[in-house]
Amino acid sequence: MALKDTAARLVEAAIARAGDSQRFIMALAGPPGVGKSTLSETLVAEFGRHDQGAAIVPMDGFHYDNAVLETRGTLARKGAPFTFDADGYAALLTRLRTEPDRDIAVPVFDRELDLARAGASIVTPADRFLIAEGNYLLLDSPAWTRMARLFDLTVMLTAPMEVLSGRLIDRWLGFGLGPEQARERALANDIPNAELVIRKSVKADLEISSGA
Repeated sequence: MALKDTAARLVEAAIARAGDSQRFIMALAGPPGVGKSTLSETLVAEFGRHDQGAAIVPMDGFHYDNAVLETRGTLARKGAPFTFDADGYAALLTRLRTEPDRDIAVPVFDRELDLARAGASIVTPADRFLIAEGNYLLLDSPAWTRMARLFDLTVMLTAPMEVLSGRLIDRWLGFGLGPEQARERALANDIPNAELVIRKSVKADLEISSGA
């Protein structure tokens, strides 16, 4: 299914479910490299075509800082579930749901700087539809399943593992690593994380393939 068609389908589903609710949160989960960020941006534009305000609330904004991960001895596994502040993310989503009439700051992860920037985005009262986007939002683990009550619609974006592997290696190549280094980085961390999402996530309301 083409990206725009996928976005149109999801936006129609969200609007139909939302009814008269003041705020609606869609969880967009999936393994790394599957295209969640691209789809999220397309969804915001599609909501706009329906005259509906929307904003992205990325889970990646809750990466623990490298200094924290280094102290804990987990820097090499950055991106694994335990390297995120899941409770902090849940607290932000709760606030976004319960305080829809306020401007609320959202942290955003900067890949080039390799750190989260506090207050890098603002969710406003005009943003009725929120796209909570991240790898582990449907992970069957206590730190993540407690968020289930906050989601009005859950979506799992999928792709074949061989496609994900190629994309993840390409991602590291794009950051200037050589072919062998890029492959090692993907195999050591990204691909195991992708396999975990595929194996251990609970069933979503909708499952959509991002294609080959």
